[in-house]
Amino acid sequence: MVWDLSVELIHATVQLEQPLGDGTRTVGTGFLVNVPTPDGRPRTILVTANHVFAKMPGQDARIGYRFSNADGSWSYSPQPLRIRERAGEELWTKHPARDVAAIEIKAPPEFARAAIPLNWLAGDDTFAKNGVAAGDQMMALGFPRGLAANQAGFPILRAGKVASYPVAPANVFPTFLLDFTVFPGNSGGPVFMSEGARRRPGAPEAQEVQFVAGLLTQQVELNNERLEIGIVTHAKYIRETIARMDDPLAPVTVAHADNSTGAKAASAEEAVAPD
Repeated sequence: MVWDLSVELIHATVQLEQPLGDGTRTVGTGFLVNVPTPDGRPRTILVTANHVFAKMPGQDARIGYRFSNADGSWSYSPQPLRIRERAGEELWTKHPARDVAAIEIKAPPEFARAAIPLNWLAGDDTFAKNGVAAGDQMMALGFPRGLAANQAGFPILRAGKVASYPVAPANVFPTFLLDFTVFPGNSGGPVFMSEGARRRPGAPEAQEVQFVAGLLTQQVELNNERLEIGIVTHAKYIRETIARMDDPLAPVTVAHADNSTGAKAASAEEAVAPD
């Protein structure tokens, strides 16, 4: 089966926002993953950076759904998403050590179908198996400063080079650097590799390589200067966060190192744009 991860993720990626009441809005990015419950019930999970939800003070965020029309056009229709109880209790599941959040949503059928399978997220051996290293190109989807690619509300696709070494294993290096200019609003967006012909280590011929490497969670800033480098949290921690939705005591990885020293979060709180 021929498929294009870029297109699939574009459809699965959504803008998250919350109006602040002063003509501005807080903006972040999320993407949808299809994860059935342990008893087999269909379930759509929204994944984003934990700080995107944490910096939204209200009960309800808005999730930017898009709907195709019969004439080939698209309609953008943000819908409410309850993220807190009235008493302030958080309704999302967060990773105890990494900036990752997940929440079950009731998506319209069209969007539920757009959610990507869980097995598209990189596993423990994905980077090594595919020979991923510094200098490789990855792509990222998001809504920098709340800007969409068009009026239909599709995310903006950009690319950057892996800028750190080593990049794996995730249990040792939970994050890696991407030579990529991060703007407020990019937080929570998927970072992925999609190559049609790459020779894997030990493979006799080039093979297609497509997987979600992680999600964008921070930018590197030193002395109040942005260094145009993004920090990506490995997909391993997305998997662990989703697992804790069904089992709050599911094991999590305690990493031995962290590439984000000196970094500042690409905070959704800063992502204000005209409403």
